[in-house]
Amino acid sequence: MVPTPAYLGGMTKAILFALLAGLCWGVGEIGTKAALNSKQVGPMGATLVRALVTVLPVIVAYVLATSVWKSESAAWYQSASPKTWLYLIVGSGLLAGFGGVFFFYTGLRHGDISLLRPIAFGVAPATAVLLGWWVLGEEMTIRKGLAVVLIVSGIVLLAGEGKAKERAAAQAVAEA
Repeated sequence: MVPTPAYLGGMTKAILFALLAGLCWGVGEIGTKAALNSKQVGPMGATLVRALVTVLPVIVAYVLATSVWKSESAAWYQSASPKTWLYLIVGSGLLAGFGGVFFFYTGLRHGDISLLRPIAFGVAPATAVLLGWWVLGEEMTIRKGLAVVLIVSGIVLLAGEGKAKERAAAQAVAEA
């Protein structure tokens, strides 16, 4: 956990961490795209390296969180319900950890990061807002609803740009 000043409130800390996560993903995926562009590694190789490289830092962070910072219990796994384990394994592990990364990397192999990244990471918050409301019972406000509409509009605009590129490339091949 990154230390934050004590005067920052809970929501401010949450937003700060979300911004840091976005920056890490945004900068980090440029390296992934560069590696995929080299044609020396494919999406599965990149996914494997990503997973393996995270193991040691996660272990260190877990030990710090449970032993030094005492921000969570070290024995959570003993009392976690089967439903919680299912959420962790399917939701966090298989869908977010593997599926999202694998499909994103496969997309990167075939397209521009400047197009795919905003689409993939625009669908994620729109999905989170809607599922947070429908499944978790979080409040749906007009502001959140409008944000989802704007996000989806942006995705449609970006996806249309990708289609326009494909049509122009196909037309160039047909004319040649």
